Amino acid sequence: MDFEIIFDNLGLYVEGMWLTLELVSLSLLAGFILAVPMAIMRVSKNYFIAAPVRLFVYIFRGTPLLVQIYIIYYGLGQFDAVKDSFAWPFFKEAYFCCLFAFALNTGAYTVEILRGAIAGTPFGEIEAAVSVGMSRILMLRRIILPSAFRRALPAYGNEVIFMLHGTSLASIITLVDLTGAARIVNSRYYSPYEAYLTAAVFYMGLTFTLVWLFKKLEFKWFAHLRPRKETV
Repeated sequence: MDFEIIFDNLGLYVEGMWLTLELVSLSLLAGFILAVPMAIMRVSKNYFIAAPVRLFVYIFRGTPLLVQIYIIYYGLGQFDAVKDSFAWPFFKEAYFCCLFAFALNTGAYTVEILRGAIAGTPFGEIEAAVSVGMSRILMLRRIILPSAFRRALPAYGNEVIFMLHGTSLASIITLVDLTGAARIVNSRYYSPYEAYLTAAVFYMGLTFTLVWLFKKLEFKWFAHLRPRKETV
């Protein structure tokens, strides 16, 4: 194993890591903002409110992320309506297309995570909110959503890690993220072992950092479920 190749290109990997973190954080933020109102719509008993969300989730969970990136990046440009619209300056850029695909994909998965958490709200909490005269909006804001976010945290932590790994597809459309940096190093030195093993180490470091952060959040948010220490 040639460590000189790794050390000579650490700057490239660090730049790729920052782009990876940027893609992950922005797509998760956009996806979460999209998912919260859609999850509320998804649990609605009104078919016409819930059906469009079901379709959205079915499409983006039922197709591979790579296919979604290809359709958005390569496919939209063939439509004159898109080229002539205000959105074309954004959709002609690989960065925006990648971020758009990631946000929609993680948004679809987050909708289902939140839907399950909302549906699992204990009935006693709902009864208590109704008994004090809370409106539906106030109940969502103070009771249902905070409780749902807490229950959804472990599953959402997995989604964040999956999204981190999913960003490796950004290199397919010319972005130099961690995987893109590894591809450049491999093309320069024809050393796939050094190139991709280094990227794997970076991904593992980011993954274990995220796991640690979510463990800390779970420890804090689930403090009320831990058994109390008996005092003599």
